This record gives sequence, C-alpha cells and structure tokens, in this order.
Amino acid sequence: MTTSFLVTKTAPRLGLTTALAGCLAVVLFAGPVRAEDKVLAKVNGSEIHQSDVALAEEELATSLAQMDPATKDANVLSFLIDMKVVSKAAEDQKVQDSDDFKKRLAFTRSRLLMDSLLASQGKAATSDDAMKKVYQDASKEISGEQEVHARHILVETEDEAKEVEEELKKGADFAELAKKKSKDPGASDGGDLGFFTKDQMVPEFSAVAFSLEPGKVSDPVKTQFGWHVIKVEEKRNRKAPDFDQVKAQIETYVTRKAQADYVSKLREAANIERFDKPEETAAKTDGKTDAKPDDSKAAPVKK
Repeated sequence: MTTSFLVTKTAPRLGLTTALAGCLAVVLFAGPVRAEDKVLAKVNGSEIHQSDVALAEEELATSLAQMDPATKDANVLSFLIDMKVVSKAAEDQKVQDSDDFKKRLAFTRSRLLMDSLLASQGKAATSDDAMKKVYQDASKEISGEQEVHARHILVETEDEAKEVEEELKKGADFAELAKKKSKDPGASDGGDLGFFTKDQMVPEFSAVAFSLEPGKVSDPVKTQFGWHVIKVEEKRNRKAPDFDQVKAQIETYVTRKAQADYVSKLREAANIERFDKPEETAAKTDGKTDAKPDDSKAAPVKK
C-alpha cells in the first residue's frame, strides 16, 4: 500500500477539446428547467436560462479561468447567444446530417452518460463508514514507521563534497553552507528536506540518512543527482494525521476506487474484442482486463 493518489473528487472526465463541443453538450443535454430558473435572454424565441449559464461555466471552466469574475456571467451569456445564432444557421445548412457531426454527437452523448453514471457510483461509495475504514486501515500501515528529518548539501563532484565536509568540520553552519554551496532547489531553506520515510528517497541517500544519529553529518554520498553531504536533525516514529486533515484525500480515493471497480465489473461482463493488437485478442476475450488505476490500492494518509 502506498500513501498517495490522484486528487479528483468527481468521475474521471475527458477534457472538452473545443468550446464548441462543451456548448453542444450544454444545449443537447441540459436538464429540465426549474420553475425559479431565471430567463436571461431569448434568441429567435428560444430561451437561455440562468442554469444554462451555470452549466456552460462548469463545462468551460478551463477557458474561463483567467476571466474577470465580475464579467464572467455576462461574457458566457453573450457566448451562449452567439452559439444559438450560429447553431441555428448550422441547422439551416443541414450540418447535423453530416457523418462527422453524427459521430461527434454520439461521442459526446456516450461521454456524458459515462460521466453521470460514474459520478453517481462514486458519490454512493463515499459514506462515512467507508471513508473511516480506509483511514483506519491506512493508519495501521504507517503508524510506527520511522521518519527522518534531514538537511543536505548537493554538489556536482566528490572533491566539492569533500571540501564541504572539511568546512563543516571546521565549524561552518550547515544551513548557511547549504545556501551558499548546494545546487538543490531547497538550498534557500538551508537544504532542509523536512521529514521523510525511507522509501521517499533514492536508496543510496536513505541508507545513509537512516543510519545516522541526530546531529551527525555524513561522509560524501553519491546518488544519481550528484554528491550529497547529509545532516540528520531528528528521528521519530510516524503518526497518522487526524481524519479531518485527510478527509478530502480519502473521499477522492474512495470515489475513484469505486468508479474503477465498477468499470472493471462492467468490462468483465462485456464481450470486448480488440483489433488493434490481434496477437493479444485471444487472451482478452474473457473481458477480464483490469481497469483499476495504479493507485487502487493506495492509502491516502500522507502528510
């Protein structure tokens, strides 16, 4: 079990490739208009409601990210007006009868159906009991695991590392020397790496760091990044963070796992034939392809 995973609280979504595709989804698949849903504009008698603007903003979130919040609604409404005008012209020209349009429409419909169903599956799975069980299981795995708080100075050559070692032996302050000598991005923090577990660093580094006593400085250590001089500040047994601190991560994990398990179950029951890799088709005709993400066994309790 690892201790990290992706952060997404809704069903996996394929991003909209164009604003037109997103708006097409808005027009074709918007839900029924509620009684209190304000009419903001009419285009040739066709109404545009407040809910249409809200849905468009949700679908076009990436494109709207840099827009001034104060003018966002007005700009989106203007866009929806243009969309209705242009889409009516497209209908008059029978664009909807083209094979390309029909394929894109079918793809958009399938994607929205998938997103909606997976979102509901994920939401149903995130009960308090389910999330607390994940937290408890993960807490058992990490509690008692040793962590080290260390600093390091990273240089390119062994000779440079030995020079650093000599300066430290003469009484130089480790953090100040790191700021001057280290090429690591954390040099400005005095080479501070914070607390880490053994598997969070490359093996050569961890082996030395976890063998040192607090306050001790290592001999030069070579890794794929260069030469390090390491100082251990503190050691402790790792403790799981409070549930509330990681609740959002746990919700994401439970949601994504439920969705992945559901997709896997559907694939097992489906008759799937792939022709892109004929040599593998025979081995996969039973439909038991694993659809779970790599983090399906991950535990989200990590500081």
